[in-house]
Amino acid sequence: NLRPRVKLLADLNIAPRTTTFLRSLGYALIRVNEVLPGSSSDEQIVAYARTHEYAVLTQDLDFSAIVALSGASTPSIISVRLGSGRPEVVNRRLEVVLPTIEEDVLAGAIITVEERAVRSRKLPIS
Repeated sequence: NLRPRVKLLADLNIAPRTTTFLRSLGYALIRVNEVLPGSSSDEQIVAYARTHEYAVLTQDLDFSAIVALSGASTPSIISVRLGSGRPEVVNRRLEVVLPTIEEDVLAGAIITVEERAVRSRKLPIS
């Protein structure tokens, strides 16, 4: 199994149990609070992700809007929109979905992960 090439910046609304789980799968992942002050704005988080070539993993819709409105092709946003935010549920879904969206993430996209669907929009959004 090849090591995932996607680098993830997990927003604070992603549970620590999920970040630990994704690291155990081989993902290069950092939590926002490991690299930025807790008071950082969503725009500052997006700027950090863009500069350091991370995709933002979040449950917050604001990130998708910020990137879409910016007209930029990075960073990719992986928006987790599941009925349950329980880490076990999120972990199971991401374990299945992340390998299938790697190319889109690397190319620049806003990806919405739902229970039964994954939607991807290439960046920039015109």
